[in-house]
Amino acid sequence: MTEAEENGEDATVSAQETGPVVRLLDLSGGAEDNIIEDIKGFLDAEHANAFARAYVRDSIEICRVPGASARDTLEAWFSFGENAEVLGTEDPWVSSSELNDFIDRPATEEERDWRLLDPRRYESEDEEE
Repeated sequence: MTEAEENGEDATVSAQETGPVVRLLDLSGGAEDNIIEDIKGFLDAEHANAFARAYVRDSIEICRVPGASARDTLEAWFSFGENAEVLGTEDPWVSSSELNDFIDRPATEEERDWRLLDPRRYESEDEEE
């Protein structure tokens, strides 16, 4: 008998309860341990990585002020922005690998559209049916 079964937990776990998790982090320090939320329900690691990447791109663009230098944008993001990290995969995307590019090159609307990739949007659609 597994530990989960001994504790009365269901031994069958849905895909939404396992697999990649994207942790949203508040860089301003406003949340406990800087953690805003852990998002589950991604189809696979690529889906989670794409969501995290788009989320960070959007956060940087929200912090970008017209006419600001790359350094000013980076400082604003570290002070007021939100980061994302992917957990539970062998090759997780990390913002530090692309941060300089994100700061130097403003994102397109498509590159920022994390909402399209958000697995929580499917939960609300399922509830409506």
